[in-house]
Amino acid sequence: MKWIFILLASLIITGCEGKTYEDKTNDNISIIVNSVPVYSDTYLKDIMTLQSDVKVISENYKIDTNSLGEKKLKVYFKKDKKNYVYNYVLNVIDGEMPKVFSGTNKTVYVGYEGDLCNLITYGDNYTGDVKCEITGEYDLNKAGTYKLLYTLSDSSNNKKEVNVTVNVIEKPKKDNNSKPSTPEEAPKKEFADVINEYKTDNNEFGIDVSKWQENIDFEKVKNAGASFVMMRIGVQKEALGDLSMDAYFEQNYENAKKAGLKVGVYLYSIATSSKEAIKQANWVIKKLDGKKIDLPIVFDWENWTKWNSYKISFHEINEIADNFMDRIKKKGYEGMLYSSKFYLETIWTNKKEFPVWLAHYTSKTNYEGDYQIWQLCNNGHIDGINGDVDIDIMYK
Repeated sequence: MKWIFILLASLIITGCEGKTYEDKTNDNISIIVNSVPVYSDTYLKDIMTLQSDVKVISENYKIDTNSLGEKKLKVYFKKDKKNYVYNYVLNVIDGEMPKVFSGTNKTVYVGYEGDLCNLITYGDNYTGDVKCEITGEYDLNKAGTYKLLYTLSDSSNNKKEVNVTVNVIEKPKKDNNSKPSTPEEAPKKEFADVINEYKTDNNEFGIDVSKWQENIDFEKVKNAGASFVMMRIGVQKEALGDLSMDAYFEQNYENAKKAGLKVGVYLYSIATSSKEAIKQANWVIKKLDGKKIDLPIVFDWENWTKWNSYKISFHEINEIADNFMDRIKKKGYEGMLYSSKFYLETIWTNKKEFPVWLAHYTSKTNYEGDYQIWQLCNNGHIDGINGDVDIDIMYK
């Protein structure tokens, strides 16, 4: 469908002689590009040059680039006290290849019956329906190493080729007489050590919790040096599924506030549409039921292992997050985006610059974007909690 964008035509009436002439000379306005990328922030002034005596009305007009195809533009301008309109057709195109954001060395058992395309994770900026074709010989009923070529194509026929190694191995036989090996656990990261190592005048320390920490003594947590806690309010267990309250949220909220800790909340979401994300934001607000929180309401979307099945584009997942946080903001709270360093650099654009909660399990993050909270480990230990807990640093 072709759309016609009229650039504030009503404005030409003010201070003008009334009649508008069509400019067919191409002498007054020169269009310097024939096409622009889909979803780009393109303004009228970005695509044209003017003669010195030409004044365009609303050159800051933003062109709609949210769909592919021809865009009929009517550019209104003034010259010698007369009004003119210049008609131009601009093409919105998708020139980006699909993207692979998983490893390409995969192992399956002999007799594997799954879709080989889903061994890797891939997506596209514009379409959620990426075509996957596999070239090469393989036998899933025979152990061996198979070198395959995956070709990924989007709706504009942009292609991405990637070499994938599929290792087909025999399933190990169960030996009832042998004791299962226990992997050596990494040493726990003590909360006190984190404070000693990272303390400055510009930060404070906390934890994030859910039902997995079970009963927490928040008085001990506070005395250990924590000043805040991010707690899960709800979880979506499957795509298109209902949200459910975290079993320990009410208890965690009451006891953390009683201990004098700052509180923020997060929702584990698998929303696959903006409509669903807005509905989830409303659910969070309703469940808070007027409770005072000191820190943001966080959108936590991280179910990347099943990404292929959701059939959404990178643009759509970013709009999903933005719509959730926009709704939170409209309700008087602060929204925040949670993600790991890899996906912040690979998928999330965060064009609206919402605060970020960065997950990067390392002693010194090299993430170059802005972030308000850094989740630096998931094997922390703090007095008041039996078992592991995530440790966070919040920057003032």
